[in-house]
Amino acid sequence: MISFVVGTTAELIKIAPVFHRIAERGAKPEIWFTAQHVDEVADVLADLKLPEPALWFVPRERAHNLESPAQVPGWAAQVMRTAWSRRAELRARLTADGRPPLVLVHGDTFTTPYGALLGKKILKARVGHIEAGTRSGSILSPLPEEMNRKIAGKLVDIHFSPSEREVHNLRNARGVVVNTEANTAIDSMRQVIGQPLDVPGLPEKFGLATLHRFELVSRADKYREVLEILRAQSREMPILYMAGAPEREKIRALGLDNLFDDKFIAQPKMRYLKFLPLVARAEYVVTDSGGLQEECGYLGLPCAVHRARTERHVGIGENVILTEMRGDRLQEFLDTYQNRRGESWMDKYHPSDIVVDSLAQLGYC
Repeated sequence: MISFVVGTTAELIKIAPVFHRIAERGAKPEIWFTAQHVDEVADVLADLKLPEPALWFVPRERAHNLESPAQVPGWAAQVMRTAWSRRAELRARLTADGRPPLVLVHGDTFTTPYGALLGKKILKARVGHIEAGTRSGSILSPLPEEMNRKIAGKLVDIHFSPSEREVHNLRNARGVVVNTEANTAIDSMRQVIGQPLDVPGLPEKFGLATLHRFELVSRADKYREVLEILRAQSREMPILYMAGAPEREKIRALGLDNLFDDKFIAQPKMRYLKFLPLVARAEYVVTDSGGLQEECGYLGLPCAVHRARTERHVGIGENVILTEMRGDRLQEFLDTYQNRRGESWMDKYHPSDIVVDSLAQLGYC
């Protein structure tokens, strides 16, 4: 049997098309959830027609979003305690269908190395890693994602890498490396991008911003700078800033509430089913999200990645630029974004098919 050990809404989004394609072959995969994210899980599951997790490593009644690094050790200890105390049961479930047991992890969250570790060492299963091999070149940026990827890479048996670049990064890795040609996110995008927009008072034309990473929000000078640049730019065309609770709290703490008005609009974060159609309608995107960078790359949408480094290279040098967290680079993008729209890749790649075809050839489904 195949289990997906995941813990965030982003991971659920990206494993959804793989899960469904495995199920279409008659197998019965399961989702085993570590509960890094909790608040929006039910919506994401419903939107992507995924079943409820068969297992919560953190008891559901005690689960809550991880919101600070200080919460990680206690969360990790609970995940490993559950895996160890229920190891006999979980091993039995993995082998119940008579096929080789396989644990699949995704991406670069804290769940990625912990899922690989418990799959390999506690459950004695093979481990596959979807979106394997991405590297920024610096263990500190982004932190902890780069470290998470490297730890997982030492444990994994099957690496599903989204391009030849990541395959090259894994040239010395143990196990099998499969080039899926793109991120499985592109298959999820096809599932939801045609959904109707439901945003009251949406401007006819607008820019879109999402800025939430610790390396930016924790630096008051850099966070203030980017918000002030976006505020000034919004005088020419409205900008929607999708702000979660931690960002809104930081804005209040820094006394930056006055930057927002009917042109620089602070908008609550939206569930994926509603957010992606909004992205597709935007004139441009400013983000520090690697996942959104890739989605913009696949759409050909002008995008500024406001980070010092990125481990992802979709669209870089074409419709996507890396600002290196410099205000002048961001302003240059905002002045010239009209020239950066590229071609859409939406009909070009089908990475989930490659993942599942490979698993079938190896006897897992």
